[in-house]
Amino acid sequence: MSTTAKRVKDAKIQEKFKQARDKKQARPKFSTRRHNRCKICGRPRAYLRKFGLCRLCFRGLALRGEIPGVAKASW
Repeated sequence: MSTTAKRVKDAKIQEKFKQARDKKQARPKFSTRRHNRCKICGRPRAYLRKFGLCRLCFRGLALRGEIPGVAKASW
């Protein structure tokens, strides 16, 4: 896949994530029902508090080098 195709694909994915995130912004009736959600895709599970992302988005950004100070482990 060419670099341009990857950029177009990433843009389309980001747009889908934005739409999904907008749908999931309903405020809960009680504050204890609030759930941490990924800032990019809105996923409620596998949330990393330190980064505010789910594991899937975190992995994608880390592999592309977009999160400073994070490198893929190798041993």
